[in-house]
Amino acid sequence: MRSNTQIIQRPPVVCILGHVDHGKSSLLEAIKDFKITSKESGGITQHIGAYVVEQNGKKITFLDTPGHEAFSAIRSRGAQVADIAILVVAADEGVKPQTIEAYECIKKAEIPFLVAINKIDKPESNPQKVKNELAQHGIFVEGMGGDVPVVETSAKTKQGINDLLEITLLVSEMHPQKVNLDVPARGVIIEAFLDSRRGPVATLLIKEGILKKQDIIATPTSCGKVRILEDFLGSPLKEAYPSTPAYMMGFEEVPKVGERFMVFDDLEKAREFVIKEREREKEKEREKKQNAYLAEEGKEVLNLIIKGDVVGSIEAIEQSIENIPQEEVFTRILKSGVGDITEDDVVLADSAGAKIVGFRTKILPEAAKIADQKKVEIYIFEVIYDLIQKIREMIKNIIELQVVREDVGRLRVLVVFLSEKDKQIIGGRIFQGEMYKGLEVEIFREEKKIGQGKIINLQKEKKDIEKGNQGEEIGILLKTSTKIKEGDVLVAFTLKQKKAEF
Repeated sequence: MRSNTQIIQRPPVVCILGHVDHGKSSLLEAIKDFKITSKESGGITQHIGAYVVEQNGKKITFLDTPGHEAFSAIRSRGAQVADIAILVVAADEGVKPQTIEAYECIKKAEIPFLVAINKIDKPESNPQKVKNELAQHGIFVEGMGGDVPVVETSAKTKQGINDLLEITLLVSEMHPQKVNLDVPARGVIIEAFLDSRRGPVATLLIKEGILKKQDIIATPTSCGKVRILEDFLGSPLKEAYPSTPAYMMGFEEVPKVGERFMVFDDLEKAREFVIKEREREKEKEREKKQNAYLAEEGKEVLNLIIKGDVVGSIEAIEQSIENIPQEEVFTRILKSGVGDITEDDVVLADSAGAKIVGFRTKILPEAAKIADQKKVEIYIFEVIYDLIQKIREMIKNIIELQVVREDVGRLRVLVVFLSEKDKQIIGGRIFQGEMYKGLEVEIFREEKKIGQGKIINLQKEKKDIEKGNQGEEIGILLKTSTKIKEGDVLVAFTLKQKKAEF
């Protein structure tokens, strides 16, 4: 029997973040291809959200997520997943807004990081320019007055891959993660979905302890017995050690990405835990819905239906949508789920005036036919960043369709010179703002609106003028059918299309 003080340093868990086109996925694939032969992996047919490589006999776990949106979604549940981040910047393009967003994610997670200047095989690459741009944003790499490690890489030629792995291990040694093997296993759900043949499937990342087949585990939303345990290559596992990503079957329902899991003595205790946590979550949802109702009062609303490939993608998208400013347009997600876009999705979108966005999924033929008939808009994306940009564009369009009234000036009528069927000539004093040709006006008598009109011409001392200012007495030719009297007040205003600013 092992001592209860068996402490080890677990392998580092690494995430790769950066701008959408700077080669994050290519770099992950390059590391995988460089270190894992096709013979070993059988081509790695299943995507489980993480894989393990070895460098000089030491293991490194890489998280293979859709981007920093997914990383943020996991973090939002309080789960510290990665130990080290690699910030990828393309040598030919330099720092982009999403590079800085990724850096902000790293800062919030409070984890060490290194910079990979990727695509150095390109003729137009300029690593020094990248380093200068990073410094302008407060990221000082080695050689530029800072201590952030930097490696020049090429996912295409595999240049710098060994150096990247070596420095990752060095950073890990400087920030060791000590864990106890003699405690009940615990960790984080990093991927989950419903397999039509195998049922609920999840990828677990073990953080402490050793997870074994037949263990009883639970998250706040699901529990079960570990029936099947596999590594990222699809090979059976009897037990999974810290920092190991394990493909697991046995959950009664699909758990949520980013949830923490723990091992229980028996299934009854695990189910009690889930019931309590679900009640707590329901209370949070009730509060959230109430707050959402209050937030959307008096606002334009953008209704959305979201479909995606896996739970992790859906949650990353929802998290990103929550971060979009809601001051002017409230974004309401009517439905979200894993799978293809169906006839039911289109019917719901049509009835609610919603738009459908899909991530790495497809539209079923019957659904496409109905969408075409009903003029329901459907958008499919391969990159979360592009999907969120489209939603921002939808919000911008809603805002800019709105017409905003802006009061320009107020005048008190002192005399009526001419009163005809559809025009009036009056004289008055501007007591607020200004008046000029073309302005719309509302006419008030004793603070009650009695009519409206439009300024056709202005005169001062019997001469035409373009504009009258506060304090001046002017004459106005007004197009209106309202009979104006002395003492009435004219309120001049403009109507402008709103500008979206976010």
